[in-house]
Amino acid sequence: MIASRAQCNKPLATKSCLRVPSSGSPVRRLSFRSLSSSRSDARGRCAQIRSASNAIDTAPSADIDWDALGFGLQHVASTMYVATCPAGSDAWTGSLQPYGPMSLYPSSQVLNYGQSVFEGMKAQRTASGGIVLFRPDCNAARMQDGAARLSMACPSTSAFISAVEDVVRANANMVPPQGKGSLYLRPLLMGTGPILGLGPAPEYTFCVYCAAVGSYFKGGQLTPIDLKVDTQFHRSAPRGMGGTKAAGNYSPVLVQQLAAKKEGYSDVLYLDAAHDRYLEEVSSCNIFIKRGNVISTPPISGSILPGVTRRSVVELARSKGYEVREEQVSIEMAMEADEVFTTGTAVVLSPVGSLTYEGTTRKFGEQGVPTETALELYEALTGLQQERIPDEFGWVHRVC
Repeated sequence: MIASRAQCNKPLATKSCLRVPSSGSPVRRLSFRSLSSSRSDARGRCAQIRSASNAIDTAPSADIDWDALGFGLQHVASTMYVATCPAGSDAWTGSLQPYGPMSLYPSSQVLNYGQSVFEGMKAQRTASGGIVLFRPDCNAARMQDGAARLSMACPSTSAFISAVEDVVRANANMVPPQGKGSLYLRPLLMGTGPILGLGPAPEYTFCVYCAAVGSYFKGGQLTPIDLKVDTQFHRSAPRGMGGTKAAGNYSPVLVQQLAAKKEGYSDVLYLDAAHDRYLEEVSSCNIFIKRGNVISTPPISGSILPGVTRRSVVELARSKGYEVREEQVSIEMAMEADEVFTTGTAVVLSPVGSLTYEGTTRKFGEQGVPTETALELYEALTGLQQERIPDEFGWVHRVC
């Protein structure tokens, strides 16, 4: 269940369970394989960031072609955050560390029984030159919900945000210039302690790493995408795990997604398991349709992910006078809609150019041109995220 706006904007707890020791204090670290000398600069930067007197250079790196960013790890940042905590405790101990391999026992719970949840977030450079996050408290709340579903220890909201902020500051030069992309952040929670029988891990690891990225889809940010409705598999089931951002929810979609891409589609849209008729979501993003002045999106009922971007677009659209319904959306409604678009942290807001169901293709708008409402809401959303327009919702979280 997604955190409500009130929950997302509640004051942060004053007690942090992720303790970042001051420079020179002993820290408990995961065991890393030997790192090459090329990471010595990253170690130095970690030490500098931990120092209270450190002055952070936030200018974009001159070593990256910001006009050629894709969505991947080609420009992974040199510094990550790693913390560990024993099961049944909130005594997290962590620090900034060089990005690199992590050692795990073959018997680690995450490798055998899959205790793992993650988040996707972005840091962006604003019109005023600052660096901001977007609704990080909602990401923290969603990770806590997922951890509870999988019986995992989890950082508090304040600890989660503090760790993410530290990673952004440590890698500030990897935040692209405004309008060129973003610093994609991946908070990752894993049951890393060893265990043989089925049960919760005896120890947990919280990690945050990041990379400079551009558009998620190859055609470009606002190029309409082509979706194929899958009629062979379902993404999730009622009262299952579909509403949890668990690692295990994602690889099962690959078989259909890869097949669809070979046929020229951008991604796959899944229907519900109970009726095989109602829209659920795309492989990694939520879906909306528009008919007249009404925008509809599948309700948060436990089988689809409670997207932070989804919730934000619902509120933005209502503020602009649209009637927004969180309701069951049949495939027939979608095929007859005026517009269809997807939302998510990675995809932001992508207009759908065509929807193919059982061999029938419905096209929306002009080829290669974003549809009207999708473009309007995209501009409103990114305008808030980059502080090009006033943030009347209180969603933007300044880092530096």
